Amino acid sequence: MRIALVSPYSWTFPGGVTRHIDALARQYLADGHHVRVLSPVDPDDRVTRVRHRRRPEGTALPDYVIPLGRTIAIPMNGAMSRLAGPGFETVVRLRNELRAGSFDVVHVHEPITALVGWDAACFDGAPVVGTFHAYSAKWLPNAIGSLFGARRVFNKLSARIAVSDAARWTGERYFGGHYQVVPNGVDLEMAPVGPKRESTELRIVFVGREEERKGLPVLLSAFAGLRRHIPVRLDVIGASAEGVEPLLAEAEGGMDQIHVHGRVGDRELWHHLHEADVLCAPSLGGESFGMILTEAFAAGTPVVASDIAGYRQVVTHGRDGLLVPHGRPLELAESLRSLWLDPERRAAMSSAARARAEDFAWPRVAEQVQGVYRQAIEAPEPRTALERAAVRVGARSADMAPRRPPRRLPSLEPAPVVRRSRPAQALAMARRAALGLSAVLGVLLALLALRRVGADNVATTLVHSSPAWVLIALGLFSTSMVLRAASWYHIVRAALPDRLVKRRTIMSGTAIGVLMSATLPARLGEPSRALVVSRRIGRMRETLPVVAGTLVSQTLLNLLALLLLAVLVLGSNDVFRGHEGALVVVSLIPVALAAAVLIVPSVMAGSRFETRQNRLGRLVREAVAAMQRLRRGLVVFRQPRNALWATSSQLAAWGLQLLGAYALLLALGLESRAGIGAAAAVLFAVNVTAVLPATPSNIGVFQLAVITVLTGAYDVPTAAALGYGIILQAVEVITAIAFGLPALIREGLSWRDVRMRALAATPVELSPRGVPVRDA
Repeated sequence: MRIALVSPYSWTFPGGVTRHIDALARQYLADGHHVRVLSPVDPDDRVTRVRHRRRPEGTALPDYVIPLGRTIAIPMNGAMSRLAGPGFETVVRLRNELRAGSFDVVHVHEPITALVGWDAACFDGAPVVGTFHAYSAKWLPNAIGSLFGARRVFNKLSARIAVSDAARWTGERYFGGHYQVVPNGVDLEMAPVGPKRESTELRIVFVGREEERKGLPVLLSAFAGLRRHIPVRLDVIGASAEGVEPLLAEAEGGMDQIHVHGRVGDRELWHHLHEADVLCAPSLGGESFGMILTEAFAAGTPVVASDIAGYRQVVTHGRDGLLVPHGRPLELAESLRSLWLDPERRAAMSSAARARAEDFAWPRVAEQVQGVYRQAIEAPEPRTALERAAVRVGARSADMAPRRPPRRLPSLEPAPVVRRSRPAQALAMARRAALGLSAVLGVLLALLALRRVGADNVATTLVHSSPAWVLIALGLFSTSMVLRAASWYHIVRAALPDRLVKRRTIMSGTAIGVLMSATLPARLGEPSRALVVSRRIGRMRETLPVVAGTLVSQTLLNLLALLLLAVLVLGSNDVFRGHEGALVVVSLIPVALAAAVLIVPSVMAGSRFETRQNRLGRLVREAVAAMQRLRRGLVVFRQPRNALWATSSQLAAWGLQLLGAYALLLALGLESRAGIGAAAAVLFAVNVTAVLPATPSNIGVFQLAVITVLTGAYDVPTAAALGYGIILQAVEVITAIAFGLPALIREGLSWRDVRMRALAATPVELSPRGVPVRDA
């Protein structure tokens, strides 16, 4: 049989699909078939190294591989996919090779990929079989594919294969059609045989890139807790040292027990799989099969894997491996420890794993695929001109099977277990409803105010403002941010005297925090700046609670500044007279927070809840330890020198903001109606309303607070008050962007970095050995 195997992925940057195609080609060549693999190829030159930021893994092409051109790197499904570029050269080569090859069947892998996959699926010179490898539960990318005609393209396939039930679910859910499940294969002849070498430690191997979805940070967090209970070693294969080192910095000690090997050859990979006691695959999702699981089985190594759709078809829980909830380092560590404590169970799983690998042997898998080939070749032809036209345009399936449209299917992922009391559930729902309602209300009020005032009146006010005073206000707000960073620097330095705290780091954290608060809803600026600083001055797991505690100290200083503003307002106007009680309540909130940080750890330490050897006890111990570190953030008030610098810098920052707000009153010519007291009232109002940020920068609520103060207490015309609120907020946002954007670029920080570091820093405390381990 003459077979064309079409791959959309770069042959010289091999992944799971490429390895599958290569093994299938070798099996068919050994069986006497004529096979050609049509695939993009990236040569080892400067263009490839610049475009992909690394060298290709192999440039010696087998004689059955026909290159189709270069690729580009595209992030897809939590990984970096290297697909054929957008030029027409690849398509022309593909079509020419398919026409000249006189193939009996064309087998295209991952037809969903554009250019190569789609064009090969539309080839009409031979029956076309498509194998779907990916599992995706995301609606948007699949909907976009359908919008561009994916369903009609797939109807031109004479047969469809899915490598797993998860991949079939994706196809049936979003594209419809009939799919036959044929799994990925494994080369049993390459697998080492014989008993495993005895060891005095649990040998764990992880195989995969340092991509988020592979779950390496989860394993590192579990390993940090596991090593305190049993002798253990971890070999990391496939991930680069540059990608793993930042994650290792978050783990607790034991770095001498973690060995990063990078990319290795096939023989070395098989050696590590055979030497290991267990393969750990803590993927977070996006896996349709997991070829490394079957390779571990072939090497006689059981696995501990995430309980996700793609792995559930391969691993039989309790027989050849264990399945644990994904993203749960504690359960992962407990499962690994249970295998070490029960060597007989581990040996039984090893034997079961070898037996299970027989189900995925390549001769068996290749025969199943060849059966699909025969089915495609023998598929009935359309008999009428209408049927032929329908098949040609993709309105009818090429195999003439009954139409099966896309349909909703039950999710393959287990529902998350969230244990909440009814009051807690009601409170969470009320909080979300209040946040959404406040956002809508703020926008509506802003629009209503603009409509009543008149956009032309507001525009006139803005046009006649003084640019010089606006620039002065911008300079004052910018200097204010520098002083805020100086204050925080002394607070952090007092809380972490044994760490190297740089002013530049604190300035970057402050700027990024202000940028996040100005451009995103909710108070994301506070955790953002804490994360930026903690990742720079030490292990996040140790420093993040302390840095968070320093934010409490700065909040207390902000409270003091608000009280001074209130005194200034009360002395200049009656706007708050009669509402002194509300001011006291607002002032006591941060005080109560600080008191809780100081008192709760002492009360909970040694309590009956903390001493319990169960999940509640572990949670209480972790909470007490975190709050004790959080309390260290308040130590600045015990050091007169640092306290003086922190307090004076923070109050000076507020003073400059007050002057900036007054400068904008001068810019609009409102100083005759509203003086420095009005500027203080505006600052007080907008900062109090910022406690519940409904929109980015609290747009709408911000202007409403300004109008309420200036119009109600100082008789400023509504149009002028609204114009003032717009300019004041514009100055704050411009300051945030001017400082925050360069800091964000300089830090090279992304949410992926934050998520992966947070996963690696998740504390894990295992229960004593006498406590039974809960099966996943």
